[in-house]
Amino acid sequence: MKVIVIGATGTIGKPVVEALEGRHQVIQVGHSSGDYRVDLASQTSIAELFAKIGSFDALLSVAGQAAFNPLEKLTDDDFNVGLQNKLMGQVNLVRQGLKTINDGGSFTLTSGVLSQEPMPGGAAISLVNSGLEGFVRGAAIELPRGLRINIVSPPWVKETMEAMGMDSGPGLAAAVVARAYVESLEGTANGQTLDARRFA
Repeated sequence: MKVIVIGATGTIGKPVVEALEGRHQVIQVGHSSGDYRVDLASQTSIAELFAKIGSFDALLSVAGQAAFNPLEKLTDDDFNVGLQNKLMGQVNLVRQGLKTINDGGSFTLTSGVLSQEPMPGGAAISLVNSGLEGFVRGAAIELPRGLRINIVSPPWVKETMEAMGMDSGPGLAAAVVARAYVESLEGTANGQTLDARRFA
């Protein structure tokens, strides 16, 4: 299959690409590197990306920015980062991608554990993640041409926690998280939220 990976050079994106290469034609897309570039906050950038790539069989989005701050310190700009980038950016990948995805293809988006397990400082992220999961459930029942859509919900990732100077003990390795994306791509699920911890 011809598979587009958005966020291919990121912490989770790299092991996703590694897991798929050899079995699929992987097109790596990043914000500042990769085979192609895209700005998720820009509908124009997303449209241009699909125009360049042409038809494809699947898209995995392993990208999206959102702000982490205490509730009382969250600004409109903080909320807008998540709403315009991680939420609407991924929604627009689906909306624009519908024009060129092949029959029977699939979309896989990314939310996160804070949709179901909130923590202090994560209100804006919980909002975005929950919105994405709701979108996937709703979109799944309307997609034409045998298309599928799912979303992966990663927990805290070990490599990210280490980079932030946090105790990475409770985290899940990015290579393990990648298995959930592979399952969404190669399996038959539709409209599902895949908890990456199930694949440990």
